[in-house]
Amino acid sequence: MRPGPSNTLTDVAGLRVGHCTRDEPGWLTGSTVVVAPPGGMVAGVDVRGGGPGTRETDLLDPRNLVDRVNAILLGGGSAPGLAAADGVVAGLLDDGIGWPMGTPDRVVPIVPGAILFDLGRAGTWRNHPSATDGRAAYDLASDGPVAQGSVGAGTGARVGGFKGGVGSASVVLDSGVTVAALVVVNAVGWPIDLATGALYAAQLGLAGEFSGVGCPSEGELAAARERYAALPDAVPGMPGMATTIGVIATDATLTKAQCQKLAGVGHDGYARALKPVHTLFDGDTIFAASTMAKPPPELLALPFLMEAGADCMARAIGHAVLAAQTVDRTSEGGVAMRSWRDAFPSAWRG
Repeated sequence: MRPGPSNTLTDVAGLRVGHCTRDEPGWLTGSTVVVAPPGGMVAGVDVRGGGPGTRETDLLDPRNLVDRVNAILLGGGSAPGLAAADGVVAGLLDDGIGWPMGTPDRVVPIVPGAILFDLGRAGTWRNHPSATDGRAAYDLASDGPVAQGSVGAGTGARVGGFKGGVGSASVVLDSGVTVAALVVVNAVGWPIDLATGALYAAQLGLAGEFSGVGCPSEGELAAARERYAALPDAVPGMPGMATTIGVIATDATLTKAQCQKLAGVGHDGYARALKPVHTLFDGDTIFAASTMAKPPPELLALPFLMEAGADCMARAIGHAVLAAQTVDRTSEGGVAMRSWRDAFPSAWRG
C-alpha cells in the first residue's frame, strides 16, 4: 500500500475541502467543509465521545430515508459554531445542489456536521464561527491538497499539552481503491507516549512519511509534562473542552450501513494515536463517506478497507500534530499552546 498523490482527503476523486480561518485579534477558531461530488455521497457516522456537538446525525442512520449528503461541516465554536453549517447550506442552494424535491429548482441541501470546543482561547468568549464563515469555507473548497495544521476548524485546537489542528492522510489499496481521512484534533488525550515522547502515529507511517520524527530529549519531555500539569484545565479536564472530529472517505461503493461501520472502525485510529480517548470531556465523532466512483468491494475485502481507514485516521492525527503552529494569546486574556515541533526540537529531523 502507498499514500495517494497528495496524501490528503482530496485523493478521493470528486471531494473538495475548504477552510475558513479566524485568527485575527480576539479570534482563534474556524470552519472546515468537505464538499461532495455533484451527485452527493453516501455517509454514516459514529459518535463515541461523552460531550458531542452534532447536526443531522440522526439522518445518517441506515434505517432512515435520505441516502446522500452534499457536504460535511467540521467546526470550532462549540454548540454556537454549528451555525456555520447554514452558510454551507446557502452555498449549496445557490448552486442548485441538494436532495431533490420534485422540480430542479427545489432542493434541500443535506449537511451533517460536528463541532469542537475552542471558545475563549483568544480571550473573547463569544467569538465563534457563523453562517458567514461556513459560506466562506464552502466558497474556498478545492480539490487540491488539503491545508493542514492551524487552519480552519483546527485554528484554536489543542491536543494534550500541545497545539492541535487539522491533519489528513490517504492510502491506495492494492485493488486501486483509495481511502483517506481528514481530522481536527482537539483532544484531552496525548498524541505521544509520555514515557518516551514517541509520537504514537509515527509507527503507522507509509513510504517514510514520518521519517523525520524521533524521540525528544528527556529534558524537553520533562518540560512538556510540567507545562501541561500547570494548565488550569489539564487534570481532570473541563466538560466540553476537547473533541476530535473527522471524516473517512473512499471511492469504493458502500451502503449507508457499511459507511456507519467504517466510521465505527475509524475510531480505532483515534485510539492508536491518542491516549486517553473517548473521554467524558471529548465529543469524538467520525463521519464516513463513499463517493461511489468504483465498484463495491468483495465481502472479505471490506474489513481491510475499514482497517485502512482507521490507520489513515491515526496517520492524519500525526500530521495534524506535526503541522500545528505555536500560538500565544495570553496578552488578550487567552491561552498559549506550544506546537510539538517547538516543544521537541531535538525530535524533529525533517
